[in-house]
Amino acid sequence: MTSPQPAETRTQKRSAQTATLAEIAREAGVSAPTVSKVLNGRADVAPSTRARVEDLLRTHGYRRRRAESTRSPLIDLVFHELESAWAMEVIRGVENVARDTGLSVVLSESAGRLTPGRTWADQVAARRPHGVILVLSGLDESQRALLTSRSIPFVVLDPAGDPGVDVPSIGATNWQGGLAATRHLVELGHTRIGAISGPTRMMCSRARVDGYRAALETAGLPVDPDLVLTGDFHHEAGYRQGLELLRRTDRPTAVFAGNDLQALGLYEAARELGLRIPDDLSVVGFDDLPVARWVGPPLTTVRQPLMEMAEAAARLVLDLGRENGSPSATRVELATSLEVRSSTAPPR
Repeated sequence: MTSPQPAETRTQKRSAQTATLAEIAREAGVSAPTVSKVLNGRADVAPSTRARVEDLLRTHGYRRRRAESTRSPLIDLVFHELESAWAMEVIRGVENVARDTGLSVVLSESAGRLTPGRTWADQVAARRPHGVILVLSGLDESQRALLTSRSIPFVVLDPAGDPGVDVPSIGATNWQGGLAATRHLVELGHTRIGAISGPTRMMCSRARVDGYRAALETAGLPVDPDLVLTGDFHHEAGYRQGLELLRRTDRPTAVFAGNDLQALGLYEAARELGLRIPDDLSVVGFDDLPVARWVGPPLTTVRQPLMEMAEAAARLVLDLGRENGSPSATRVELATSLEVRSSTAPPR
């Protein structure tokens, strides 16, 4: 005869199971249609009721069965900043996959924040897309719980920070790219090599500068902190920080610009100061945007396969959303490669 389980054990066992919609409604003291409205992102629910229901959904680990919901033929693509040719390459990659699968792409921007606002999460719940791709962004705990409870899969593309072991992500070998860029300059004979990094809060920019430092240290060259300036991955930062580096009496003979947009700003700073590229200054970028081939001189840069990364993110988020979908990998890094053009040469 089996002895009855202690009440505490029964409670733990029950809480570990996924509650039904009706059970959550009963515990929240509302009707099942009200819980359904919260799940569907409807606006006609009192904020206090919505918060109570969302808390219970998180507590019980509720996940809507995929068969329960009719998905919209959409992929949500979220940028922390929606501008520049860099973003266009990502959009093209996601659009390639969406078009082939009969889906459309919804674009949104989090205005420079690394997590979208709360209203965005409610809007996604109402749209019920096939999946969400976040570019250089992430989700806070409540946003992750909201998407999980609606069975809306998400993938982070080029994560700004460590996304966590359970968050699917697509990235690139940024450290290796920074190493290759700087090693190329060292092999040309440069010993004073500057760097303009991206924002320090972004993992990709930190990794690129770490690769730069590793290349110098491996070559037995000192890392001069005065030659490493912080930018923001925009053209203006490359111009502004480029002027600061190139006005030094002991200016560097080469600069790893961190990305192509900052490299173009550095080109402008060099022209303003009467310096010729590559005769007086060698420049290496990062990304290999289409414009890198057409500037004068064509830019030596680290190719980051942005379109391929975006395509991989779109395929992954669709795989995660399929019934019984089991992707072979949910954390992927695509290889970078150095594209040598005419902006680098041996120092005088």
